Amino acid sequence: MELRDSAGPSVPRTGLRGAFSLLSRNADFRRLYVAQLISFGGDWFLLVALYGLVLDATGSPFIASLILVSQLVPFFLMSPVAGHLADRLNRQRLMVGADVARAFLCLGFLVIGGGNLIWLAFVLQGVIAVFNAVFEQTSEAAVPNLVDPEDLPLANTLVGSAWGTMLAVGAALGGAVAVLLGRHAAFVGDAISFALSAMLLVRIRRPFSEERTDEPVGLVEATTETVRYARRDHRVLALITVKGGFGLAGGVLVLLPVFAVQVFHKGDVGIGVLYEARGLAALIGSFIGRRTAETTQRGLFVAIAWALFSFGLFYGAFPLMPAIALAALCSMAAHLGGGAQWTLSTYGLQVLVPDRIRGRVFSFDFALVTLSITLSNLLAGWAAEAFGPRPAMAGFAAVGLLFALAWAWATRGLRSGVHAEAKLGGSEPA
Repeated sequence: MELRDSAGPSVPRTGLRGAFSLLSRNADFRRLYVAQLISFGGDWFLLVALYGLVLDATGSPFIASLILVSQLVPFFLMSPVAGHLADRLNRQRLMVGADVARAFLCLGFLVIGGGNLIWLAFVLQGVIAVFNAVFEQTSEAAVPNLVDPEDLPLANTLVGSAWGTMLAVGAALGGAVAVLLGRHAAFVGDAISFALSAMLLVRIRRPFSEERTDEPVGLVEATTETVRYARRDHRVLALITVKGGFGLAGGVLVLLPVFAVQVFHKGDVGIGVLYEARGLAALIGSFIGRRTAETTQRGLFVAIAWALFSFGLFYGAFPLMPAIALAALCSMAAHLGGGAQWTLSTYGLQVLVPDRIRGRVFSFDFALVTLSITLSNLLAGWAAEAFGPRPAMAGFAAVGLLFALAWAWATRGLRSGVHAEAKLGGSEPA
């Protein structure tokens, strides 16, 4: 599809041509996008190094799972506050402040030398996660204000793919850097990434939110309003449950480094390989999902249902693979669906939810998925020790398949009802 700007020449709005066009035309969005690429890349440098550090020091899959849990629990607890702040305060300043704080905190990992101070890794991860919640939810709420309405689908795809892009690049490089230069180099790289992100964000000139005309409300009242809004619009309620249910099978993610180290015996490099495969697929899945979902309500919900199903299906095949290369292919296939469902559910919420409560809705969305992934990862770490990594992976894949079927059944009315062929962004259904 191509649209014409008022200046005359046609402007591509889809695919790679559209992506390059948007990034070249809109300097403010380009800065946000590049800032996220740099920041996510540093995150994966850090995570690969931390998984290797903890597994070397303890040899315990359960303790290794706590690396992600120590990130997810504070993120979950902070989510309602972060969304409330994103709707009340200057979003640009919030994001820059979060970057600066995270840059300093990352330097704390440099003092961790071995088993005696391993607890500090969990503490630092937890504090960084508080600022992650502020940054990520504020960013999701701000994107629709930094692009023209006709560019929002593509902008959302690019932002969604940024995570996958830098998971692919950052995880691979992180594994190599940890082996060649040492884990301290990965920690410093993450700190530098946050500083660079902040420098880009301060140069954005477009406002990150619409002008606030309503009176500020308290956190409890704001949360109540958000829940009431979601219950009234079943499309929003369905989209909020997508990531939360997807997180029930999220235990497979903490099992990837366990497979790399204890099943395939590839160490930090193996962790990087599996996370690289996951990230590359999430990147591609973001674009595939947007192309297959069309622009109607029915197209969106059909594409999400298939994306959820493919995630569980291919992770069901993962533990049967005899070599890390074949396992990486299964992870890639699964995360084509994972990337698609994440991008599509986010886009649906950005289109349907008004700016005045968008931050709160995204905080609710993030809180659900963070809680479900936290519980899933704790259970996965325990299951890997009790039953072994392969049975644990198979069990969580089955959970993913069951949720996909349940969500598809529960949303059948949204795919076939009177509003099914309505364009996204239309009026709220009665």
